[in-house]
Amino acid sequence: MNRWLLLIYLLLHVCTVSFSQGNAAARYEIDAKRAGVNPLDKDALPRSREFIRLDSTYYVGYMYEGIYKSDRSSDYLGFKNAIPPLRKAFLLLQRDFRTNLSVLFNSPQNYMQSMNKYIDFLQISNTLKECYDNIEMPDSVMWVMDNVSRYNFPKDHLGVNTTKAWTYHRNRFFTAEKFAFLKNSVEENEKLAFGYCYYALSKIAANRVQNDLWFGPGQAEGDRMNVYHYLALLHSYNKNYDSSEYYYQRLADAGTVSWNNYGTEKHELGEFAVSYEYLNRDKYKYSQKTLKEPFYYIPMLDVYGGRTKEAMDLCKEAITNAGSTPGFGWYNIALSRSYMYDGQLDSAEYTIQKAADFKEIHIGTTLTQTQYDFTISLLKLQLSEKKIALVKFQNKGWWYSPSALYKIAGLKFQKMLLQYVLINQLAANPERDRTVYDLFCGESTTTFDEAYSLIKDFSPSYFIKKYENYQKTDTRQNIQRYFKLFTYKMQWINGDEKEAFDGYKQLVKDVVLDTANEKLFLARLYEGLAKANEEEGTERDELFYTNALYETYPQLLPFTGITAKMKLTTSGIDDDKTQQVVKELKKCNIDWVDEADATTAVAQLNFIKKGDTYEAILNVKSGSDLPSVIDQKMIFKETEGAGKELALRLFAKSGAMVFEKRDAGN
Repeated sequence: MNRWLLLIYLLLHVCTVSFSQGNAAARYEIDAKRAGVNPLDKDALPRSREFIRLDSTYYVGYMYEGIYKSDRSSDYLGFKNAIPPLRKAFLLLQRDFRTNLSVLFNSPQNYMQSMNKYIDFLQISNTLKECYDNIEMPDSVMWVMDNVSRYNFPKDHLGVNTTKAWTYHRNRFFTAEKFAFLKNSVEENEKLAFGYCYYALSKIAANRVQNDLWFGPGQAEGDRMNVYHYLALLHSYNKNYDSSEYYYQRLADAGTVSWNNYGTEKHELGEFAVSYEYLNRDKYKYSQKTLKEPFYYIPMLDVYGGRTKEAMDLCKEAITNAGSTPGFGWYNIALSRSYMYDGQLDSAEYTIQKAADFKEIHIGTTLTQTQYDFTISLLKLQLSEKKIALVKFQNKGWWYSPSALYKIAGLKFQKMLLQYVLINQLAANPERDRTVYDLFCGESTTTFDEAYSLIKDFSPSYFIKKYENYQKTDTRQNIQRYFKLFTYKMQWINGDEKEAFDGYKQLVKDVVLDTANEKLFLARLYEGLAKANEEEGTERDELFYTNALYETYPQLLPFTGITAKMKLTTSGIDDDKTQQVVKELKKCNIDWVDEADATTAVAQLNFIKKGDTYEAILNVKSGSDLPSVIDQKMIFKETEGAGKELALRLFAKSGAMVFEKRDAGN
């Protein structure tokens, strides 16, 4: 028996020696030829095939193939196809050079001898890890990182521990049932993420002296900044804002801060002007293949500030630049939101469906497919509510109109289905308190206004208690007014009108806010006061707050159920067609008056006829004589729907200059 074992050993030894020697010449040729070709070059793919033909057991050909394919990938299939050659290169390199890597840092001679293999190993590992990450395979990401960490390199060029921290944080809401490396709660996963960051800092400190000798004094600073980047994100998510601010300041002092992430934290803290500034700094920083988060969050801030036109323009720019690469779906979600708050419901619906139909890849972001699907569903819910409100706005006597009632019934059924979907998505989301109810969370992809549209039809008493508790426990002073607003809105729904009315009145007296960037908040407060005064107060105050709402965010008013007072004067062509348009306009839910006062908007509509087309030029001033619409033009041929569209444009809605019936929002 022992003789057979000895014979097998000798045969294997002979085969190994002859195998290695037989490929030495081919490997020498491969190493010589690769010197003039970068894996990202256009010639890299044919060279990879040549290298594999020369020696299919050598890692270099597979490395070139995998890196080339990964670099040119922008969708799921592309990254998936890059993985097999990268994985093969990863395993082959370690099979042949594991010993070299293991003793790499034992002496300068070892390092110089194997430095090229070390660089290849890092490049293969990083590219393979990114491919796994991009197609949502975090268990495989951890497998790659575990393989690298076994070498215990004193200098962590790859950022193994911070990658593990990021992977735990990014997948914090899953459990071990989904991915074996995870724990079974968000809290446990976050604890491990912190643990890897602190372990990384301890290794940097422990190896500093040795690494200073090898890589020069001060080399540890960059490594620490890498860890600080992740600690800032983790502390912000866990609401340790003082700690997060400390790390962001250290990063800013070192010139390595991500202004995008810092801006997102300022958004969470309600410092919207600063957030806007920081996000704009990083707007064009990132590569084409990643989601550029500023192009998602800046339009959200523009919506808060009532700058819907600017929001739409930025989203369109991002979509044009991205094409069908990662980020395209998120930018369409942002564009849909921008259209919706501008009153362009047809465009909002078309755009949100584009996002729903797109297979998004979430690269370079903690945003996930779960959030993507949830945000689309929530915007669709909000859109269905606005479409119901639009039918009522465009038909003053809608309750007597069979066609209007039929539309409303269909839309309410659609809304019910969407609510069912959202309830199930919420039930499956273990961090709904943090990313949905706890307003402005940096990891959230929805706005406070969208959160309200979701919760208002659920249990009002539950959310009254929740937002009263936030007022006692949340340290974000700039967000306290939002918690109060939500409390009063939920009290109103719950039938506690007096408490809600008293709250609104106190809030409007006490509130100090950034009026340039918090118009949406102010508009919702004025909306609450207008409705409360209709029920509990005076007509004078009702009209005052209705006009205040019009001056603050006019695009919202048609969808609130509040009737604005307006005086209309027409000029120019007066024929059958213009009369039909004005007649349709006056059937909309607006209180038309002959005399204007301080609570009455004044609209001027001038018709010009050019051949068989008409041009309507619209100007509107609020009750305080502030311009809301200035020389907006709309060209039409057919009269049906034109009056309804002009009614929306009285409230500063944008739209195509040439009107077609489908643009009316019907």
